[in-house]
Amino acid sequence: MKQSLIKFCLVFAAVMLLAVPQVSQAKELKGDLEIFSWWAGDEGPALQALIGIYKGQNPKVKVIDATVTGGSGVNAKAVLKTRMLGGEPPDSFQVHAGQELIGTWVKADRMEDLTFLFKEQGWMDAFPKGLVKLIGTDKGIWSVPVNIHRSNVMWYIPANLKKWGVEAPKSWDDFLKIAPKLQKQGIVPLALAQNWTANHLWESVALASLGADNWEALWSGKLKFNSPEVIKAWELFGKVLQYTNKDAASLSWQQATDMVIDGRAAFNIMGDWAAGYMVTTKKMAPGKDFGWAASPDTAGEFMFLADSFGLPKGAPHRDNAIAWLKVLGSKEGSDTFNPLKGSISARKDTDLSKYNGYLQSAAKDFGKDRVVASLAHGAAANETFMGGFAQVMEMFLKTKNAKATAMACQQLADKAKIGK
Repeated sequence: MKQSLIKFCLVFAAVMLLAVPQVSQAKELKGDLEIFSWWAGDEGPALQALIGIYKGQNPKVKVIDATVTGGSGVNAKAVLKTRMLGGEPPDSFQVHAGQELIGTWVKADRMEDLTFLFKEQGWMDAFPKGLVKLIGTDKGIWSVPVNIHRSNVMWYIPANLKKWGVEAPKSWDDFLKIAPKLQKQGIVPLALAQNWTANHLWESVALASLGADNWEALWSGKLKFNSPEVIKAWELFGKVLQYTNKDAASLSWQQATDMVIDGRAAFNIMGDWAAGYMVTTKKMAPGKDFGWAASPDTAGEFMFLADSFGLPKGAPHRDNAIAWLKVLGSKEGSDTFNPLKGSISARKDTDLSKYNGYLQSAAKDFGKDRVVASLAHGAAANETFMGGFAQVMEMFLKTKNAKATAMACQQLADKAKIGK
């Protein structure tokens, strides 16, 4: 009887021991981590700040910063495509959140589902539900957002406007009235750069012309790209282009911003990475040295995009990549990166005291404005449409034919299966 009791106690103790959660030591990471992005030059410091946090947590990992220069990732995406199709993916790569990733590499079954990481890190609650929905499908969550950018912003220098006797236009009608006055003073009314910045300008003009409901109807397939409403948007875009600089194709977005800073141009419509450039590189103070407003006729609307990173299937250093994604999604990583980048945090618990006046205003607008997706930066449409739209834009820049361009857009939408 005594032996049976002892045996029972030993078995019971063993079972209870197994039931107690075992504390496991975190595995020390070693080897490489290749990060693929297009953040170079003036956007580099923000990326380096994230790498600094990662290196502090994982000192034995060698970080390979595989940056391909070119605004909005125009060059990086081509290099990434070659690597992904060639079976040589980086450990993690930058991509615009939304259809740019889902419509290409997720559709091609080249990405890992990150739902496990979102649940483990508490990100299902840390990020807005609408954003989580944008970066996911019914089969998973596909990237970790590091920021929120605004596309539809008009930048200017208050002192220059005062000197020239003009105010920031609230509508495109206002702009078209003051533009000839600026030209007479030898000032370019609206600075523009290479092709992708024309796409960027177009989406702000189109949003102004169409309104938020019709803009969203385009991407759901409810409004045709060759409809009278869209033709009208292209006609307005053509009028605006008359007041841009002739050397646009040879300029970077930073150089177009410099035109405004130097007083050679009055306005520039660019995403709020321009604020990051002016604050971080040019050491300018928001609200004093430079000013901003929603692009004409879009007050109360926030055209957004988000940079994010995913985990490719077959990543050579998967554990190191997951550790990188944890840094990106963390509050520390977000509030370190975004003030330097000129963007706001994608998280709901951001510490706004760390952000400058412009970014605080952007965060406020994001919380109250109608939020719509950017075409030029991958949120609204898939890679097929975005790639073809560059050719459509080239056609319009040469011909200024609104109706023919709208027809070409609809053909492209059919090819890209927009709304299907």
